[in-house]
Amino acid sequence: MARKIGSRYTAHQILGRGSAGTVWLGEGPDGPVAIKLLREDLASDQELVSRFVQERTALLGLEHPHIVSVRDLVVDGNDLALVMDLVRGTDLRTRLDRERRLAPEAAVAVVADVADGLAAAHAAGVVHRDVKPENVLLDMQGPLGPGGSHPALLTDFGVAKLIDTPRRTRATKIIGTPDYLAPEIVEGLPPRAAVDIYALATVLYELLAGFTPFGGGHPGAVLRRHVTETVVPLPGIPDELWQLLVQCLAKAPASRLRASELSARLRELLPLLAGMAPLDVDEPDAEQDEDTQSEDPAAPSASSGEPVRRRGAVPLVPGAKPADSNRDTHTSMRVPAPDELAGGARGTARAPRAAGAPRPGSARNRAAARRRRIALGTGAVALVAAIGVGTWLATGGDDGDTGPQDTRNSAPASP
Repeated sequence: MARKIGSRYTAHQILGRGSAGTVWLGEGPDGPVAIKLLREDLASDQELVSRFVQERTALLGLEHPHIVSVRDLVVDGNDLALVMDLVRGTDLRTRLDRERRLAPEAAVAVVADVADGLAAAHAAGVVHRDVKPENVLLDMQGPLGPGGSHPALLTDFGVAKLIDTPRRTRATKIIGTPDYLAPEIVEGLPPRAAVDIYALATVLYELLAGFTPFGGGHPGAVLRRHVTETVVPLPGIPDELWQLLVQCLAKAPASRLRASELSARLRELLPLLAGMAPLDVDEPDAEQDEDTQSEDPAAPSASSGEPVRRRGAVPLVPGAKPADSNRDTHTSMRVPAPDELAGGARGTARAPRAAGAPRPGSARNRAAARRRRIALGTGAVALVAAIGVGTWLATGGDDGDTGPQDTRNSAPASP
């Protein structure tokens, strides 16, 4: 059923739903548009509405071939909406769900497009703050690029900032999608342009590998990995591309490239990647997430044939509902304390490895180590017992009767 959005737009049908609202196919004075209608609870927040109006000029001024332009912002009763250009295509998450991973040439071409869009936004003083595959649209009607990639456009500028109002988050909460959050956000620092670079590098890693470098399991564990753990090399990609990824995933924001530099470096690598097939790597913890498993050695494992029960996500804020595991959801969490961030194992969190092999330091690995220690202890006891029995047999028994003695080395008896 069609509905009016303000006085100039009509929403006809739902195109998709996200964490902040619903996207509709609509019609405006200049033709088809996409209308993002924010959730009712957001629209009823007067502070957010005021912030929404203040952001109008900045958002309307973002014009770039790789940014989904915002044409209008509508505040009408309970309706709070962004009217955007309509992109005929799909989002990057949908393509990943279908193909799992992209060929390196196509992945790099897509990310280079997004980096171009970010460079324009950062030059205008706008930080996206929620770069992820769900917010990258692929224009299926545009010309094909390297590796058969469709032009990529970044959407949802300003939404994370609108949601992250001081009254909602203060200085103790995190707004974002855990898999793509830069370490400085986890540590409670204000988001700058470098957070978008970190998130985009995470997207590139995911396009290549089929999984994010620090994701998986409880959101708190994901946040800790961003701060404490290093990313594992991906086998099969040129060293030049890997070093670029490592630089943009650096813990220190100042060590990362700027968006314009990242785009230029990625495009320089495209000839090197031409014709490369998608990587063949195993996703770590694909069958079992050790971070959320019981440490009971008797707990069923994925290889035992018994169903593995996963614990639900545990909220970081006491009394709050568990965070939605969907990566399309903005997660609101308290900023972890320094001791919580330092509490995890150092090293690589999600290293591709042989199927069924546990990650070092994981609950499953520790359980296996305990089983090995128990087996070794049992073997040692059995060995000691066997030695004791052998000694008993060699001395003729344990009743005190020593029997005939060997006197070859004994002194002669007195007369």
